Amino acid sequence: MPQKEVWEREYKNPKLVTKFSEPQPFIRKFAKYIRKEKSWNFQDLQVLDLGSGVGRNSNYFAHKGARVVGIEISATAVHVAKLRAHEQGLEVKYVCGNFGGELPYEDKNFQIVLDVTSSNSLTDAERKVYLQEVCRVLDTEGIFFVRGLLKDGDKNVKKLLEQYPGSEKDTYKMPKMGLEERVFTRKDFEDLYGVFFKIIKFEKNSSYSVFDGVPYKRNFFIAYLEKK
Repeated sequence: MPQKEVWEREYKNPKLVTKFSEPQPFIRKFAKYIRKEKSWNFQDLQVLDLGSGVGRNSNYFAHKGARVVGIEISATAVHVAKLRAHEQGLEVKYVCGNFGGELPYEDKNFQIVLDVTSSNSLTDAERKVYLQEVCRVLDTEGIFFVRGLLKDGDKNVKKLLEQYPGSEKDTYKMPKMGLEERVFTRKDFEDLYGVFFKIIKFEKNSSYSVFDGVPYKRNFFIAYLEKK
């Protein structure tokens, strides 16, 4: 992990990620929360999208007027994201890189940091740096949005952990794809992220992912976080 070659293969021949260009419903819901609860104007915001993929969420916030930086490890995904932004007349800074290390941005530079099912591919060592760096670059009044894989009550995850164990705690290796992913119990998430952030919202979100033509139900958590 973060397994650059795996993600390159995935974006060239998708088995798990989608080709959709529109943001997910929970991102639209998050944007409404920002407008209602924070009373922020998007034109005043700087957004950092970690694991920005093909730009579906970065371009959405840019369309609203925010200044957006997207970091993605797959050069193929970055290329697609740039093309989509250009086609829509949007200015988004897409960077090919690994966010499991130091980030080249100033302290308190971003009002919003997004992690939409991306950090589950980090190692424990990378995740430690990622949390420290997000805390550093997030503005004092900023919001950290995290969507991750929830272990609690997920029978498919239990089977994956038993049959395809990964190299670290609560990780499994996706069969055929080779991607190693980390899942969290709610307690583990609160213990780890709670060192740096205060959880202001936590909810369960389930959806189906199609892998090799077979639909699998997956449990996710969605969390809104603020700096302590």
